[in-house]
Amino acid sequence: MPNCTTVTTFLLTRFSDVWEIRILHAMLFLLMYVATLLGNLLIVTVTTFDKNLHTPMYFFLRNLNLSVLDMCYISVTVPKACVIFLLDHRVISVIGCAAQIFFVVLCATAELLFLTIMAYDRYVAICRPLHYPVIMNPRACVQMTLASIFSGLVYAGVHTGNTFHLSFCQSNEVHQFFCDIPPLLKLSCSDTFINQVVIFFSAVVIVGGCFIFIIMSYIRIFSTVFKFPTIGERRKAFSTCVPHILVVTVFASSVNAVYMNPTSNSPTVWDMIISVFYCIVPPFLNPIIYSLRNKQIKNAVRKIMREAFY
Repeated sequence: MPNCTTVTTFLLTRFSDVWEIRILHAMLFLLMYVATLLGNLLIVTVTTFDKNLHTPMYFFLRNLNLSVLDMCYISVTVPKACVIFLLDHRVISVIGCAAQIFFVVLCATAELLFLTIMAYDRYVAICRPLHYPVIMNPRACVQMTLASIFSGLVYAGVHTGNTFHLSFCQSNEVHQFFCDIPPLLKLSCSDTFINQVVIFFSAVVIVGGCFIFIIMSYIRIFSTVFKFPTIGERRKAFSTCVPHILVVTVFASSVNAVYMNPTSNSPTVWDMIISVFYCIVPPFLNPIIYSLRNKQIKNAVRKIMREAFY
């Protein structure tokens, strides 16, 4: 092993050195952050107070699941990124970096598992409607929630531990606006082959497995929907499925783009932009898709507003 000085801090990267562009980036990130928080708070509030939305699908949007998870997910990266853009405070401690990686991986894994469960929920609701209350009972929903969170904790712990078990003795500048595993592997003076193999196969198993499960669920869903006798029934079924497919596609494709090629020798701004699509865009899109594109949520919002102001 080469002689080296132990790294105690890392330097995160800006998108640009130009002050005006950095202000623009900070404003965009802050707008997305505030919109995400307000949108997810709206979903939590509406699905809590409207008893018509006390169903398994909205359980996963409300009870410490997708909405609260999205608020935590985006809060791990965006505030620090805005500090970097505005104040040029790029330094992050090793402990802070490890914490950021742990929570990013935890939130990303749990989000993917929740999206997979929601696909299963749609499959049972549409393809096996008579068995829906039995299969998706409250106890089963709680068990799936706890299993997803526990899996995320284990997965995040394993990858964070494997990453910081390495020695860092090259440059301490992380080519990313937050601490992430792929750019950190480039800075290590240890052999990262095992890490790369573990990342690749875990991404194939978890991301690939969830994505295949979701695709198979929707193949069965669409085959059932096309048998519905009226266009209105088909439209109602599609309205609950298409938004979910959009979120899953954006999330899974961007995660794979980053983690299936973790140690590219020529990092670019494009790598940072792709990361935005899996750590910021999905939490930002979820409240838009599940509220603005969902008639049940919109009707519930109107109902609550009428009761509040009249």
